[in-house]
Amino acid sequence: MTSSESNFATAKTVLSTVGSIAATVVVVRSVVQDYLPHEFRDYIYSGLRNLFSKFSNELTMVIDEFDGLVNNEIYEAAELYLGTKITPNTRRLKISKPEKEKHFNINMERNEEVIDTYQGQKFRWIWVCCQIESRNFYNPRDMNSTLRSEVRSFELTFHKKNQDLVINSYLPYVINQSLIYKHKKKTVKIFTVDYENMYNINNMWKPVSLDHPATFEKLAMDAEQKEMIMKDLDRFVKRKEYYRKIGKAWKRGYLLYGPPGTGKSSLIAAMANYLNFDIYDLELTELRRNSDLRKLLVATANKSILVVEDIDCTIDLQDREANKDNTPPVYYPQEETKVGYLLFS
Repeated sequence: MTSSESNFATAKTVLSTVGSIAATVVVVRSVVQDYLPHEFRDYIYSGLRNLFSKFSNELTMVIDEFDGLVNNEIYEAAELYLGTKITPNTRRLKISKPEKEKHFNINMERNEEVIDTYQGQKFRWIWVCCQIESRNFYNPRDMNSTLRSEVRSFELTFHKKNQDLVINSYLPYVINQSLIYKHKKKTVKIFTVDYENMYNINNMWKPVSLDHPATFEKLAMDAEQKEMIMKDLDRFVKRKEYYRKIGKAWKRGYLLYGPPGTGKSSLIAAMANYLNFDIYDLELTELRRNSDLRKLLVATANKSILVVEDIDCTIDLQDREANKDNTPPVYYPQEETKVGYLLFS
């Protein structure tokens, strides 16, 4: 046998072996996907990842859904952020749409992989769900906790040299981008006080979707005045960091007055739709204690509009000219709440 024939036979043997191995891998993968329960598949995938990691220069961070009984902010941020990074190569997705919401929720499916690039470096995300023995346990932050039969997490894999980049820059970037995305996709809501739940700071306000068509383009208002209000709102939103630097609360106040039907509510709705801010509607006449008022104010979310109805009808403003004898004003129990609001503002 000549050397060329020998080399040809060797190459043929190698190709045959590779083909057999590839066919075996395909069969095994098909069996694993189609016949093995989720828990066995998760166990196999986890074992393979651990095996390959011993021979790799990559580092993997595990981001669990909960830290004890507390929600993991990084997990929630990653879930939102990765929903914007879905590519045509993704094979399986989860999609949902809550009732009365405008946007779809798109998330990764179990064991799906998303590749992200940041500052020229690649980061691989995998959403992992591990099946556990079904049991009843209660997590006050998770309404479905008594039905849980799985533990969910993200695995973030990257080159070991990028560990500081991930901790100091990439993860804060993911959190910030998720907040921006969450704000853009949210449905504007209007909140009213739930007086039966005043004892629970998490349920003091009850929301409904704000389905109001008002926009600045549709408002019957002087064009220059509308432009002035919009510019003022834009300037306020952009100066959040400036307020923090000078030590002032990031808030802006407007006094709207006029008889019913002059467009005050439409202007508020237009502002909410323009900024994508929620509205909190507060009636001071229903409150009797400053402590209740403080709890309500603390329970309002950031980036929202607090509307105080008919404030001129709920507080007896003092006449400074008539009170020249320096007699201190007398406040009645209900008025103390209004004074507390004015001091807070």
